[in-house]
Amino acid sequence: MSFSRSVAAHYDEKGPIIWLAFFLESVAAITLFGLMLVTCFDVSGRYFLGNALDGATELTEIGLAILIFAEMPVITWRGGHVIVDILDRMLSSLTLKILGMVSSLIISGSLYVLGLKIYHLAERSLRRDEVTELLQLPTGYLIEFIAIMSWITAATMISYGIYQQLSNSRRI
Repeated sequence: MSFSRSVAAHYDEKGPIIWLAFFLESVAAITLFGLMLVTCFDVSGRYFLGNALDGATELTEIGLAILIFAEMPVITWRGGHVIVDILDRMLSSLTLKILGMVSSLIISGSLYVLGLKIYHLAERSLRRDEVTELLQLPTGYLIEFIAIMSWITAATMISYGIYQQLSNSRRI
C-alpha cells in the first residue's frame, strides 16, 4: 500500500486538508513523544542520578504550546469542540442554521484578530531578542507559530462552519 493510500485510508478529510491534518498531527505526535522523553529523563535523572534535567520545565511548556496549537485546526475542522445544544429542540432548523453561521463568523473573526495581536507580540519579541530564562531559546518563533495556527484555525472554522451549514450534516 502506498503512503498516499495509507494516509487516505486513515483520514476522513478530502483534498489538501488531509495533508494539512496529517502534517499537523505528525507535529503533535512527535512533540508528544519528545515530551515523554523529557519527562522520563527528568524523573530518572532526579531519582537515580540526583540531578534533574536542566530546562525540563521550559521544554515542557514549549512542547505543550506546540502540541495544543498544532492540533487546534484539526480539531476545529473535524468539529471536535464541545457543542451545547440545549435550545436545538425549541428552535427551527432555519434559526439553527443562521445561529451556526453567525457563531462560525464570530469565532473565526475572533481567532483572526487574536492571531494579529499574537503576531505583533511575536514581532516585538524577535526585535528585542527575548529568550527563555534557562535555555536561552528565542521565544518569538514559538509566538509566531501560535499566531499562524490561530489563523489556520480561523480558516478551518469558517470553512467548517459553512460546510456544515450547507451540507445539513451534524456530527455528534
